[in-house]
Amino acid sequence: MDLNKEIQKIQNNIQSKNIELAISQCNKLIQKYPNNSFLHNLGGLALQQFKKIKLSVNYFQKAIDLDPKNLAAKNNLANSLKVLGKLDLAEKLYNDILKINPNNVKCLNNYGNLKQQFNDYDGAIEFYTKALSQDQTNTTILLSLASSYQGIGNFDKAKETVNIIIKINPNMMSAHKLLSGIINYQDDQTHLNDMLELSKSKSLTDSQYIDLFFAIGKAYEDLKQYEISFEYIRKANEIKDTIINYDFEQEINKFKSIKNTFKNVDFKNTINKNRDSNIIFICGMPRSGTTLVEQIIASHKKVSGAGELIYLQKSIEKNFFNNDMLNEQTVREDIFAERTKLNDDYYELLNLHNVKSIYITDKAPQNFRWIGFMKIFFPNSKIIHCTRNPRDICLSIFKNSFASTDMNWSYAQENIANYYNLYKDIMNFWNETIGKFIYEINYEKLIKDKDNEIKNLLDFCNLEFDPACFNHHMNTKTPIKTVSVAQARKPIYSSSVDKNKFYESNLSKMFSMLE
Repeated sequence: MDLNKEIQKIQNNIQSKNIELAISQCNKLIQKYPNNSFLHNLGGLALQQFKKIKLSVNYFQKAIDLDPKNLAAKNNLANSLKVLGKLDLAEKLYNDILKINPNNVKCLNNYGNLKQQFNDYDGAIEFYTKALSQDQTNTTILLSLASSYQGIGNFDKAKETVNIIIKINPNMMSAHKLLSGIINYQDDQTHLNDMLELSKSKSLTDSQYIDLFFAIGKAYEDLKQYEISFEYIRKANEIKDTIINYDFEQEINKFKSIKNTFKNVDFKNTINKNRDSNIIFICGMPRSGTTLVEQIIASHKKVSGAGELIYLQKSIEKNFFNNDMLNEQTVREDIFAERTKLNDDYYELLNLHNVKSIYITDKAPQNFRWIGFMKIFFPNSKIIHCTRNPRDICLSIFKNSFASTDMNWSYAQENIANYYNLYKDIMNFWNETIGKFIYEINYEKLIKDKDNEIKNLLDFCNLEFDPACFNHHMNTKTPIKTVSVAQARKPIYSSSVDKNKFYESNLSKMFSMLE
């Protein structure tokens, strides 16, 4: 047997997404060569591709045990640990690698991504820049650098970096999509014409078409050509929905299990003994104004904005979920525990942000599902619920592509409307069972009466007047990672209010389903 030829076959199968076959071939070789560190690392990579992250950890660790100098396995292990939420261990591994090889491009890039997750964008930019000094034409790293510049509001540097990417690889549609979020096409249609030319290609992948069509749709909306805009957005959603083939029933079951778990909880008599919390949770439907609200609050001198954290959800899913259903028994056990898993997990990850401010915001829109957990485990926190015209919310969701798999329901009109109705139902449930613990702020009211709404918001958070909150668009201390990045860097504007009327005939099915 020619080992190199067999390894090449496995690598080819990983490349062509024949992952199950690659894993099977790799396991056969490992049985034959059990002490081969390279094979264990390759098996871990295949499992990573197959989303079997926990299993991949065992393979990478074995590769390192066999060869402590296997930096590729250490880097891959760190990546898996990062996905599993073990960010401190991932960071330690990245540092270990860079002590041995300070110019390890893959490690520098991955560490930069972790720094982004910690909202340390200056640190991320530093790592990406160093990686690019070793590999100047690496478009993946250049795109990460561009998104970092975009996140801190340096749109000129973001554009400059994206233009470098497009010169290297004109078919990198994710770069075109990022650029489309920055450009106002009323000022210049050159990029739109470039994208239209690219769209004539018959050789693009589905993911390339998805990014390109969303970007073109955004350009035509800028030009107020709504019918053409809708056609491109519709095509992008159609392709993505076909690929995902999402089973919406799991959302229905999840929401049902949350209500069943908390319907008999006596929130008034549930006293949690855990540490005090100065966390301000900001939630609501995606695209309901959560990013704007966070930028306003995080502009305050006593507040740090942590952005869209996944820590609460990850801990809840890890500790309390079984097959997409909440386990009522384990929730009840943790409620009365001396030290709770949820608090420990959450603060352990939050501490990695190294925040010095008195208050910190956690802006994950879909945390509205976990308000019962917030009330019990973070009783001194503040919860802000953002609301907005449901038609504008659902339109805005339909117009955008999301990185998170938590948004896999968002590419079909029917699923979006059904999800909104589930959201309304569970918010009614929380308001009935918890009540005044939740502060509601309405997007349209905020636009119409900015000064009073911001004053009321600060009062609720026990924050004194700070003029910076009324000029949130000048706040660059809180990076933005969401699709709202360009909008939230502007002064409050009203042009997005009632935009649904321009798409009414095209989205009548979705709008008619909203409760």
